[in-house]
Amino acid sequence: MKLTVLGTGNALVTECYNTCYVLSSEEGHLLVDGGGGNTVLARLKQAGIDPAEIHHIIVTHKHIDHITGILWMIRVICQNMNTGKYEGDACIYAHKELTEILRNLAEMLLNKKEVRHIGERVHLIPVQDGEKRVILGHTYTFFDIGSTKAKQYGYMLELGNGRRLTCCGDEPCQEQKEEYARECDWLLHEAFCLDGQADIFHPYEKHHSTVKDACCLAERLGVKNLLLYHTEDRNIKRRKELYQAEGEQYFQGRLWIPEDLDVIEL
Repeated sequence: MKLTVLGTGNALVTECYNTCYVLSSEEGHLLVDGGGGNTVLARLKQAGIDPAEIHHIIVTHKHIDHITGILWMIRVICQNMNTGKYEGDACIYAHKELTEILRNLAEMLLNKKEVRHIGERVHLIPVQDGEKRVILGHTYTFFDIGSTKAKQYGYMLELGNGRRLTCCGDEPCQEQKEEYARECDWLLHEAFCLDGQADIFHPYEKHHSTVKDACCLAERLGVKNLLLYHTEDRNIKRRKELYQAEGEQYFQGRLWIPEDLDVIEL
């Protein structure tokens, strides 16, 4: 399996796209979040991934830097269905409140000829805390991250041969959910900014982490690979260098600071 990073930034970035990515295997593609607009379509094109080949989507929460791009995906998928360019169905997984939000937004903003596919070929599938789903041959366990801002779900993915990938959404991994991340092979975790710049970006006011925070957590949990995303973009030209230098002081595993459109073999 490989991970194609479509965007790495937080909500207000302008030098990169908002955080979203695609997990790909021989079984197909799965999109996680959509960023804040139709740039998701440009990123998919640049990555060589046809939206018509995406049949599974996970949406973590309702913030506009994650959900708005999903509406563009629904629109394009439905348009392709109308022109016979989309084979099969599309499944979108999210917590119940979020599936209802997506349905309501689609009905308000999209054309009737597009919306008519929702419920017939575009399936908004509510998932519950702790629920397991087999998607493209792999088991995903969804979990409520315990956000105090907007209800948000992360997931744990079984990669095979006992290997696991855990996505904590875009907030710090809470103590009561550490079981999903403990000794995992890959941890995808937000890092809003450098610890040395916390007084500039104020991550804690937004319920986010610094690079140091995320790395200390991953080290304590025995994580093998830590991938940091959902960052600021003022350091974009030196972000990888700066984040790596700070993070390696606290994390002994392999630290990944991706750029938009990086492809990582898992």
